[in-house]
Amino acid sequence: MRQPASGIEPHPTSALPEIDTGTGWPDSAQGREPVRTLTRPEPGAGDDDGYPGEPVARRRPGGCLFWLAGVLAVVIVLGLGLKATGLLPSFHNPFASKKTDRSQPTLLLSIQDLARFDAASGNFQEVIDVQQDKKFIPDIIFNDRSLFVCVGSVDAYVDFSNIGQGDITDSPDHKTATVKLPAAQLGKANIDNSKSYVFATQKGLVNRVGDFFGGDQNKQQELYQLGEQRIEQSAKDSGLAQRAEDNTKQMLEQLLRSLGYTSITVTFAAP
Repeated sequence: MRQPASGIEPHPTSALPEIDTGTGWPDSAQGREPVRTLTRPEPGAGDDDGYPGEPVARRRPGGCLFWLAGVLAVVIVLGLGLKATGLLPSFHNPFASKKTDRSQPTLLLSIQDLARFDAASGNFQEVIDVQQDKKFIPDIIFNDRSLFVCVGSVDAYVDFSNIGQGDITDSPDHKTATVKLPAAQLGKANIDNSKSYVFATQKGLVNRVGDFFGGDQNKQQELYQLGEQRIEQSAKDSGLAQRAEDNTKQMLEQLLRSLGYTSITVTFAAP
């Protein structure tokens, strides 16, 4: 608590009560100013420390936050402007991964002239479910089962390069034509790797340990080969070759009619 200097409060006010001196004469008659007694106001009537009128310095954090927000906004606007104009420098990650392609140029082995007409194409999907286990041994110990979805296509075509002399005859009036063609053939199955996948696998403890140490590296390749064989067999059973012969016959008839032939006969050799 602060002590007053020389018995007078350090902060007098203009509104102080007058005190009677007891002489019976007014103070102005004695030629001096009336004596005023300073009284301490009740605590709590003024500022926080009990002294009215005492100036108190207070901080205004709102102004600092306002200026800080303004500076931040200016920085963001400048950054966006520099980025839009391409003047903002770019910083690369020094630890970013890098991919290097050291492949050799493609080597052209050969070029073959094709003389076949692709008349039909079949799309197939095979679900391969193969399991390898041992008799009298529980599957939880030894078991290797794979469920593989194989998607591929097979093309059916007629090879015009096998047409010999005398296979195409023409009448003197150029109105009748006879064409003998070889039987339609089926190409190899084209497996779509983007749509073929292993759906599920089941393995015993022994098989899991074997996979940990390398396992069978050719397992997936065997599944693709099996899927290719199944699709080729399905193409043979689907009548795709007959569809190719029908389309080839229709194509030749339209072509010869456009040349002025009215009687056209197209036959195929036995497969």
